[in-house]
Amino acid sequence: MTSAAASPSNAARGQTASPAPAARPQGGADGFTARRAIAFLIMVFGMFMAILDIQIVSASLAEIQAGLGAGPDEISWVQTSYLIAEVVMIPLSGFLARMMSTRLLFTLAAAGFTLSSLACATSSSIGEMILWRGLQGFLGGGMIPAVFAAAFTIIPPSRRAVVSPMIGLVATLAPTVGPTVGGYLSHAFSWHWLFLVNVLPGIGVTIGAFFLIDFDKPNWKLFQRFDWWGLVALAAFLGGMEYVLEEGPSNDWFQDEAVAILAVVMLVGGITSFWRALTRDEPLVDLSAYRDTNFTMGSIFSFVMGIGLYGLTYLYPLFLGRVRGYDSLMIGETVFVSGMAMFLMAPVAGFLSSKLDLRVMLMGGFLLFAVSTWMLTGLTADWDFRELLLPQVLRGMALMTCMVPINNLALGTLAPDKMKGASGLYNLTRNLGGAVGLAIINQLLSDRQALHYDRLAEAVSWTNPEAVRQLSMMTANLAAHGITDDRAALQQLAGRVTGQAMVMSFIDVFFLIAVLFACLSVTALLMRKPRAAAGGGGGGH
Repeated sequence: MTSAAASPSNAARGQTASPAPAARPQGGADGFTARRAIAFLIMVFGMFMAILDIQIVSASLAEIQAGLGAGPDEISWVQTSYLIAEVVMIPLSGFLARMMSTRLLFTLAAAGFTLSSLACATSSSIGEMILWRGLQGFLGGGMIPAVFAAAFTIIPPSRRAVVSPMIGLVATLAPTVGPTVGGYLSHAFSWHWLFLVNVLPGIGVTIGAFFLIDFDKPNWKLFQRFDWWGLVALAAFLGGMEYVLEEGPSNDWFQDEAVAILAVVMLVGGITSFWRALTRDEPLVDLSAYRDTNFTMGSIFSFVMGIGLYGLTYLYPLFLGRVRGYDSLMIGETVFVSGMAMFLMAPVAGFLSSKLDLRVMLMGGFLLFAVSTWMLTGLTADWDFRELLLPQVLRGMALMTCMVPINNLALGTLAPDKMKGASGLYNLTRNLGGAVGLAIINQLLSDRQALHYDRLAEAVSWTNPEAVRQLSMMTANLAAHGITDDRAALQQLAGRVTGQAMVMSFIDVFFLIAVLFACLSVTALLMRKPRAAAGGGGGGH
């Protein structure tokens, strides 16, 4: 669908019966009006809500489980259902935006997201919660790609040094501070406020989107060509993949019947999805953007960014909870440093993007992320806020230094009519990177901890003088506290070995992530610089 600003005849194609639009108010030489600026800010806030809600429950699952009387195997679905539904909607949103217009899609998505948030807060059973969280994720996924598409179609290139850091900040800050915000709300109030906090802002976003977004026109004729079987295949493919990646590591992968069945569903759905996407004139997911080298390379970088972004957001709280014994609030206060570093780095990243070669900036950001993760390979069981401070600050700076050039390089060379579909695919790669990364991380942590435990246990024997000395000290210490059972000292020593094996498994994962980012950084030079006026800037699509 071509840009609505490309030709005056676009408004008279018979898609609507509305009279010819009035002349666009001039907000500047580039035609970017104050109305569109406010509309874009409203969309950015809606995207922030949707991404924040991915992680907002992660630190408060225990409180939700207790409140709903859920079992330990059920509570993980509060997060899994959101992720599965969101990952299906994100690539679908491009077609829906062309059919319904950005205004209508974003308004309906924001309204539905708000209502489903309220329904989550009023849920009385785990079944209800899972249902509403799935709907919340599906509708939230409709808001995210629209912001990226708007940034490269209605925003003039001259203003992208301000806009790109804004959307980059939201895309990285929201999942990073999600556990912090969630931990604070559930600790200070109750778990219900994890969802109630969305209601008033959601109403504001809905009203603002309906009255202010004017970027494009709907094309309802596309509804007649909607690929319903393609939708079923897409849901089977992406939903099955998300389930397998979420549940596989903790359920011994294909030894679990549900994981094995969903893997088959994923495979069939994937083959069908790609076949329909490549053979239909109007596919639900338009893959033609991958003909652009920058978009293909940018998607690879986005995928790896997802591994680093969601992987480290998961690993920091996991270490602090399992090894240090922190509660949700203490974890939130500790990891908030990365979010603060991102916030302060955003304007710097915007300035650098207008002065440096974006490819060099991207390479530097990935190398800085590798350095920040490499510093964690010196981890010990005693590390807390002080030791984690510098790695977290560098990580936050690196994420912003990476996100701005990735967005500009990947989307800045595409034609405006490709932007909606490409934006969905681009955001999908980041989410899939996070899902794949977390699955691999969980598997590595489990396997490496078992390996390190076995090796350490071999060294902790009666023939090892240091092990015997440590055991004697523990026995004497316990006896001083009135505990004379010899097995207590052995159990304490086994606990130390388990803890050390756990720390060593974290170190292994940090090492691999650092190597991944360092190796990929050099490929940034394979991309080409966007043209000065790439992606449009004055009109709708």
